[in-house]
Amino acid sequence: MQTALAKPPQKRQVIFLAMLLFLWEADSEAIRYSIPEEIESGYSVANLAKDLGLRVGELATRGARIHHKGSKQLLQLDVKTGNLLLQEKLDREVLCGATEPCVLHFQLLLENPVQLFQVDVQLIDVNDHSPEFLDREMILRIPESVQPGSVFALKSAQDLDMGSNSVQNYTISPNFYFRVAIHNRGDGRKYPELVLGKALDREEESELRLTLTALDGGAPPRSGTVIVRIEVVDINDNAPEFLQSLYEVQVPENSPINSLVLVVSARDLDAGTYGRVFYSLFEGDEVSQPFVIHEKTGEIRLQRVLDFEATQYYIVEIVATDGGGFLGKCTVAIEVVDVNDNAPELTMSTLSSSIPENSPETVVAIFSVSDPDSGDNGRMVSRHRLVVLVKDNGEPPLSASVTLHVLLVDGFSQPYLPLPEEAPERAQGDSLTVYLVIALASVSSLFLFSVLVFVAVRLCRRRRAAPLGVCSVPEGHFPGHLVDVSGTGTLSQSYQYEVCLAGNSGSGEFKFL
Repeated sequence: MQTALAKPPQKRQVIFLAMLLFLWEADSEAIRYSIPEEIESGYSVANLAKDLGLRVGELATRGARIHHKGSKQLLQLDVKTGNLLLQEKLDREVLCGATEPCVLHFQLLLENPVQLFQVDVQLIDVNDHSPEFLDREMILRIPESVQPGSVFALKSAQDLDMGSNSVQNYTISPNFYFRVAIHNRGDGRKYPELVLGKALDREEESELRLTLTALDGGAPPRSGTVIVRIEVVDINDNAPEFLQSLYEVQVPENSPINSLVLVVSARDLDAGTYGRVFYSLFEGDEVSQPFVIHEKTGEIRLQRVLDFEATQYYIVEIVATDGGGFLGKCTVAIEVVDVNDNAPELTMSTLSSSIPENSPETVVAIFSVSDPDSGDNGRMVSRHRLVVLVKDNGEPPLSASVTLHVLLVDGFSQPYLPLPEEAPERAQGDSLTVYLVIALASVSSLFLFSVLVFVAVRLCRRRRAAPLGVCSVPEGHFPGHLVDVSGTGTLSQSYQYEVCLAGNSGSGEFKFL
């Protein structure tokens, strides 16, 4: 019975120590390394023992091992040499996608005594992907009446590499009519536009076939090509115009597939075929893939589920084309709104499989908690629940239990709401918890009052021990309840009093306080 009652405090100490280690891990400064991607497995990233100031022998004796938050172990530690080795070839595009920089986070765990070191490994992008166009051929229908200097949109190439290894330039095959102009988007990517340099003549040349080449910034650069077929059509003197050049909309990430995002509208002053407007998505890379537009109504709808944790912002270019080949363009900025669709993830690293009794302050496990959601949806509050169960030895045995909730906070700069109520069947345990809290508060108040009384008594004794010469007599009329004392007067009981006399005072001037 005594052992059973002693274990819950021990468990509470172990959990509290584990949470302290977690908080220390969050605030500790990480050791950082950087390596290129696509390096073969077995590559030595660094010597952790040397960089941490540890002897190589300490790694084995202290039970050193790598703790990774993910389910896949990408790195391993050679405890004999202290080297940090690659478990397999690392592909930056697979691990991080469009996220830049690409950093792998893990911890070096020493078990005896327990010590954690935060280590970050950044993967440097190499030029291992070529630019690609999603379409084999682009078709432009351009009226012969278009004036030189007119600009026509071209679809961009996509490159999985990042930074300078992404698409940096576009070129067009030599011709008499067109040149290519390159522009930068707000996110740093480049896109091409076709600029007419000479007036077209359908009777002279009704169709042009040009080759558009996309080049990245690698050394040597990689490239991708697409055929641009230009059909010269009859006169159409009005191009479609959107009511707005920029549309902005917010979409919750839990919006169902086929839900309406936005309706865009363009008008064309021409009549007949030339005035009929058709809508399409202009952007050709993966950014526009979650959305689809109805070619006649301009309704933009979802075609796959959004994920705020993967992409928070989309820039979609919409093209309105009339029957004569003229087109207008607008930009739709779509912001994905985060919802609380991810539960907190708890990663546990077990240090031992069994615990001997009477072993306080034993570290059982280390917990790491994360939540991919943002803002309040990703802010976590940790708490412990301690259940004390008392059972007698009767037949049948009867028991009673009480639950103690421990809320871990990072300071008291703001009030914290009480813990939520438990289920109805736990109501009796909650009432016992309230009584326990009231009892603890009463004992604390009594202890504080005792301390104050003790301090007051000590101060009174010091005052009585002071010399009589420093005693001060209040001026004016003495307070009530004074007793005159003569030479023969006696008191009914034994008391200790403080007496103050003025100089050259007789017994007749003696005042008993």
